[in-house]
Amino acid sequence: MKAAVVNQAGNDVEVVEKAVPTPGIGEALVKVEYCGVCHTDLHVAAGDYGKKPGVVLGHEGIGKVVELGEGVHNLKVGDRVSIAWFFSGCGTCEYCTTGRETFCRSVKNAGYSVDGAMAEYCVVEANYAVKVPDGLDPVQASSITCAGVTTYKGVKVSNVKAGQWLVVFGAGGLGNLGVQYGAKAIGARVIAVDINDDKLALAKEVGAEYVVNGKTEDAVKRVLEITNGGAHGVLVTAVSKVAFNQAIECVRPGGRVVCIGLPPDTMDLSIPRIVFDGIEVVGSLVGTREDLAEAFEFGRRGLVVPVVETCSVDDVKQVFQDMHDGKIQGRKVLDFTEHHCGCGHQH
Repeated sequence: MKAAVVNQAGNDVEVVEKAVPTPGIGEALVKVEYCGVCHTDLHVAAGDYGKKPGVVLGHEGIGKVVELGEGVHNLKVGDRVSIAWFFSGCGTCEYCTTGRETFCRSVKNAGYSVDGAMAEYCVVEANYAVKVPDGLDPVQASSITCAGVTTYKGVKVSNVKAGQWLVVFGAGGLGNLGVQYGAKAIGARVIAVDINDDKLALAKEVGAEYVVNGKTEDAVKRVLEITNGGAHGVLVTAVSKVAFNQAIECVRPGGRVVCIGLPPDTMDLSIPRIVFDGIEVVGSLVGTREDLAEAFEFGRRGLVVPVVETCSVDDVKQVFQDMHDGKIQGRKVLDFTEHHCGCGHQH
């Protein structure tokens, strides 16, 4: 089978031929249909989180179960399921038993610590594969599997209520969905901040009430004006230290900044501002199986529609380069179905 893996030097992606894996006890074999490309894939391929030579990349996978290992009762052949970054947890620790399973210390991550979904076949742990509801386009489901559930979880963690102000820093693949979940899932008033006018135009199209270009105007000043004193919550999906620091200045007293993007930097926090204004800064990491099921459901109902474009796995090197250069609108999705024509068809 074809698979996109980290090369042997541990510093780039390459397409190789691999043997189809065999499902073990409690596992299922999935014939992958689509796998989205996420910024985290770039970091893993580049060795930014430690070198992972030979690992199959990808954690925005959607496919159909074709074979069941021993002891699998919750899936059947033909079920469409996800292969997500949260591949599995131990199931017994304090995090797994209190609805915070993504923080499990024994967590396995698809496309990082175990082989992921950028291949024609992939093995999943059956108890952790979330079913894709009928009526949800599998191409769009691929983006919800990571970008969607990550921002949906972030919106939940922000504690922003209907009618309150939510600012989304970064309007790319993640931010675009953050705008949609904020505006359409919880009914927040959303402001998108980015330095790219194309991405801001798209954010406006999908539900942002206001957009702010941080390159051409003072983003903090503009947000404070629009919201009359600051947002109730901010999601930072941008991979930029500047955005994280601006986010702190954009919230009103008692507001909450949710950190999602992963620049390898530190934030500058004014201690008096944090103390006097009761500002909360929290990290939010992907989402649980339950979060993903909820995120899929908003997609199935047509409330949240990822902007996706398919391409062949053979183009993966170019896709990684384009993502690195910030040239991609929405999400690029590798198409593993037989009928892929390489036309870049938008769904």
